Amino acid sequence: MKQRLDLSVEARESGKHHSRALRNANKVPGVIYGAVENTNVVVDIRDVVKYNTRAYENALFNIKSPIGSANGKVVLIKSVDVHPLTRRPVHVDFFALDLKKSVRVNIEIRLEGKPIGLAEGGLLNVVHRQIEIECLPTEIPDFITADVSNLGVGDALHVSDLNIAAGLKVLTRPEETIAVVAIQEEETATPSAAAEAAPAAAAPAAGAAAPKADAKAATPAKK
Repeated sequence: MKQRLDLSVEARESGKHHSRALRNANKVPGVIYGAVENTNVVVDIRDVVKYNTRAYENALFNIKSPIGSANGKVVLIKSVDVHPLTRRPVHVDFFALDLKKSVRVNIEIRLEGKPIGLAEGGLLNVVHRQIEIECLPTEIPDFITADVSNLGVGDALHVSDLNIAAGLKVLTRPEETIAVVAIQEEETATPSAAAEAAPAAAAPAAGAAAPKADAKAATPAKK
């Protein structure tokens, strides 16, 4: 069974004034929604910073709270809003789960092995690092591994090539590319700046006076 982490939350009053006071006390306002009535809560900022990382992206949390309707609920951290300058968390959303109902989540794809195409002058390009799946909350994997060691130049790994465990339904299109070994293109020589800047041989120099007309031709004939 997927490991669960305990997370303590407290009740809070709504409103900008209360939220500002909580932030000054190193608390982060949040809300729990989903398989529970929407509940305004407050969380220690240290917990939000710790768990707002890729390592805990799909972690399950047991809520510990004096709020009767929230206590004991199992939640996912759905989103964390951060200040654009300080990067400090300013709000967190928790999604309460019904453990008997499937949930949609994005799962990291971890590539293993060294493609044989690298020795042939290829370069491994990762196109997608996650796929979307649907499964029961207790069956959410931490990640999905994919072996790319057999990829030669021009070969690609698609979603349909992934080894998916039973109980997981892949929602991402099977033809989507996960990674591809592409040939490295050689840089083409560019014309020198001097050649580009050189004026045409027949063009007059800039600012030069126009050639004078033939003096004889310009002199009127004597009568």
